Amino acid sequence: MRGFAFGLILIVGLSLTILSLRPGGIKRQLRFAARRFRIVLILGGIYLAGSMIIRLAFPEGAVADYGPPALVMILAGVFLVVGRDPAATDPGSSQPSPRP
Repeated sequence: MRGFAFGLILIVGLSLTILSLRPGGIKRQLRFAARRFRIVLILGGIYLAGSMIIRLAFPEGAVADYGPPALVMILAGVFLVVGRDPAATDPGSSQPSPRP
């Protein structure tokens, strides 16, 4: 039990240290993490609904076998596109700077 508690404290401390070192500070990084968590919750709901529809509409066959994994791959691609950090803007400009 002590090893689990120590590991949990170590992981939290390491996470905070890494987030603090990234550009923009910990507050900005936690805001990005919260944004990604909301996106994951939405995509998870879409997966549950899509999986339920597949199982009800196609109880057997190729669609029932390969539909849910295909849905996961599509939603993972959507997460990779939507979950990126927004482009950083310079304080003096009104346009976002290009991504490196």
